[in-house]
Amino acid sequence: MSAADAHYAGELVEGAHIVTAWGDVATELAIRMFGDEGLFVGYSEVRYTAPVYAGDFMEYVGWIEKKGNTSITCHFEAYKYIQLPRDPECAESAADVIPEPIKCAYATGTVMVPKDCWRFEHADPEFTKVLEG
Repeated sequence: MSAADAHYAGELVEGAHIVTAWGDVATELAIRMFGDEGLFVGYSEVRYTAPVYAGDFMEYVGWIEKKGNTSITCHFEAYKYIQLPRDPECAESAADVIPEPIKCAYATGTVMVPKDCWRFEHADPEFTKVLEG
């Protein structure tokens, strides 16, 4: 997260940045499954479990939990891997690798891809094979 992402006092980053990143994860999952990015329909659950600050290094992951007729239901998670020490004794360039990544948020969301947009010949064959079985 950059300094420009800080939205609240203490350089706290608003949760919308995480949700935006999950939109990119959902797009990748839909392309790998259908060969089309589809349309993100919405979230059925979003939970924030730890604060995120400017300077934090984040990783966003997601996977398909269920495939419907024209949709996929996905689970998303956001992890913090590196954070700034915020110690006046340290150089401004100092950063700490977190021994155990911190889960900062998780969510469930749905992506819809109309059947006339399916392009399985351009999807990830290994990905679709796993979901068929």
